[in-house]
Amino acid sequence: MQIKRLIPNLLTAGNLVGGILAIILALTGKLEQAPIWILISAVFDFLDGFAARLLKVQSELGKQLDSLADMVTFGVAPGIIIFVFFNHALQGHGIEGYNWTAYFALLIPICSLFRLAKFNLDTRQTDIFIGLPTPAMTIFFATFPLLLSDAINPFTEWKMHIIGFISHPVVLTSLIVVMSTLMLLELPLFALKFKHFKFKGNEIRYIFLTISLGLLATLFVWALPIIILLYIILSLINNLTKKSVKDEIQS
Repeated sequence: MQIKRLIPNLLTAGNLVGGILAIILALTGKLEQAPIWILISAVFDFLDGFAARLLKVQSELGKQLDSLADMVTFGVAPGIIIFVFFNHALQGHGIEGYNWTAYFALLIPICSLFRLAKFNLDTRQTDIFIGLPTPAMTIFFATFPLLLSDAINPFTEWKMHIIGFISHPVVLTSLIVVMSTLMLLELPLFALKFKHFKFKGNEIRYIFLTISLGLLATLFVWALPIIILLYIILSLINNLTKKSVKDEIQS
C-alpha cells in the first residue's frame, strides 16, 4: 500500500526535476533545450494525477506536492525562459544589454503563484477551470525558443517573419500581460475530463482534440501556441453557447 501511495508522488518529483532542468538550461545558454523539459514535465504532471486516481491513493499531501512542483515548472521556469528570450529579442531589435522591459516576464511566476493557490482552494474547479491553467500558459510561452530554433535551422523566411513579430518588445510584453491576466480572471474554461465518451456532452472536447491533432500533424511545434489560443477561443464560444441556451430556457 505504501508503494502505491509513493508512485504518484515520484511522478510529481519528475515534474519538479524537469522544471529545474529547464531553468538551468535557460540560464546556461541552452535556451532551445529548456522547453523540451517543460513538455516532459507536463507529461509527468498528467501522469501523477492519473496514477493517483487509478490507484485510488489521492491525498492532501499529493495535492500540495503537485502544487509546489507546478509552481517551479509552470511558474518560475517559464518566467525565466521568457526573461532570457526577451533579452535575446531586445538584442535582435538593436537594444543592447539588459533592459527593464524584460522584467515584465516576472508577471508570469507572480500570477502563477496566485493562480495555483486559488486552484487549491476553489471547489468549483472539478469539471472546469476558472482562469487559464498554468500548464497551458507555460506551453504557450515555452515554445517560443523552439519556434526560433526551427526558423533558423533551416532558415525559413516566413517563420522568421512570425518570430520577428512575436519577439517585438511591444508584442511580447502584451502577450505576457494578457496571458498572465487570463490566469486570474473569473473565466470558465473547459477541462479535458471525460465523464463518458459519448459525443453529446463532450462536443467541445472532441472538436478541440480533432483540430489539435490536425494542427500537430501539419505544423508540428508551431501548432502548440496555436492550440493554446484555440483552447481559449473554443472556451469562450462554449461559454457564449451555454449562456444563450440558458437564456432561451429562462425566457
